[in-house]
Amino acid sequence: MPAAPVRQPPAAERVYAHIKQAVLDRRYEGGTLLTEGELAEAVGVSRTPVREALLKLEMEGLLKLYPKKGALVLAVSAQEIADVVETRLLVEEFAVRRAVPAPPRLIERLEELLEEQKRRAESGDLAEVAVTDRCFHAEIVRHAGNQILSRLYDQLRDRQLRMGVAVMHSHPDRIAKNVAEHAEMLDAIRAGDTERAAACVRQHLGWVKVLVRGEER
Repeated sequence: MPAAPVRQPPAAERVYAHIKQAVLDRRYEGGTLLTEGELAEAVGVSRTPVREALLKLEMEGLLKLYPKKGALVLAVSAQEIADVVETRLLVEEFAVRRAVPAPPRLIERLEELLEEQKRRAESGDLAEVAVTDRCFHAEIVRHAGNQILSRLYDQLRDRQLRMGVAVMHSHPDRIAKNVAEHAEMLDAIRAGDTERAAACVRQHLGWVKVLVRGEER
């Protein structure tokens, strides 16, 4: 018997996924004006599902719609970066304190993610580097055992990924520094040193505040 045809997601979902991924990995950079016609052609759909997808992305704060013109990709603002970093500091320092002493499965998973991040960094795939970077931190938050905090942290996912790619484009030296700081954090967690692990989190996220102020660290 011939294989059953693979069912595609609804058109609006395909458009939404296409645009969102392109915005997150900066193929559509901040300031880019997207038109319904171009998007419909790129995904191979009519304009109706494009409008539906654009409305959803506007609600998520990634785009600004302009009737009869298109949708403008919003740039990552300094205020957004500052707000995300402040929230991450609150969640991640609490989480790392709760995660130590860490169970063997957490140590093993963090080691795997660190090695994957090193491989992605060597390949120069910034979008994937940002994904593995975010996964490293999310794993620690998940092991803190607070489901409400985990859900709150997951709501920051898209902003974290987009900010991560944007910063690495502007400051490519941060890629190696991120890997080194993750290694320090993992070493502190592995050693069961709660205070050093918390200090590593503060140091690791503190550099973003420095960049927001337009300085180098």
